[in-house]
Amino acid sequence: MFIGHYGLAFGAKATKPQLSLGLLFMAVQLADLLWPTLLLLGLERVELQPSAGQAITFSHYPISHSLLMSVVWSLLLGLGYWVLRRDKPAALLLAFSVLSHWLLDAVVHGPDLPLYPGHSPLVGLGLWNNLLLSQVLEVPIFVAGLYMYLRRTQAINKTGRYALWSLVAFLVLVHFGNFFSPTPGSITELGWAGQLMWLPVLWAYWADRNRTVRTAGLAISETRPASAPSIS
Repeated sequence: MFIGHYGLAFGAKATKPQLSLGLLFMAVQLADLLWPTLLLLGLERVELQPSAGQAITFSHYPISHSLLMSVVWSLLLGLGYWVLRRDKPAALLLAFSVLSHWLLDAVVHGPDLPLYPGHSPLVGLGLWNNLLLSQVLEVPIFVAGLYMYLRRTQAINKTGRYALWSLVAFLVLVHFGNFFSPTPGSITELGWAGQLMWLPVLWAYWADRNRTVRTAGLAISETRPASAPSIS
């Protein structure tokens, strides 16, 4: 699951425009953003099997990808937003966005997702073993979320148009490129490559700040000017 997560972020932005798309990108991918650093620190583990059908086996990742810790991360991010903004619906949506990562992963992953740290049962429906079915699920989620976002926002300048479409093209390219990419040469290489997951988050902040929200068919500016710093 890759672009499906981002599809949920696009759709969430359409329902709560005050949330930055960059923040929502971070929320839906928080587990995968934490994972590379935990991998480099030796707190989580994978096995590289270049000759196998699944070249990377997620053998131990209870901090980033267990259900219990996903709930913890979602509560922390949602509560933090509520403390700063006092916007309960937006905070709840942000918290659900974090939890949605585990829920979607549970559909596509094999039985490698723990319910909690420690000696936990491992779950996963294994949809990614059927490439066609996994794409039938994931691609429509992305397309639907992007459609909702485009219906709800409008570019205020050329940056808002080209930054968004270049981001979409990048996500699609990475998604389908993953099917053909070689197995990383080492765990360290994989961990550092995983840090590039922050790039779409920053890209989404940039694109979203150059777009406005549509209300009743009209484009209106955000409550803050585009140049003002924001943590939303």
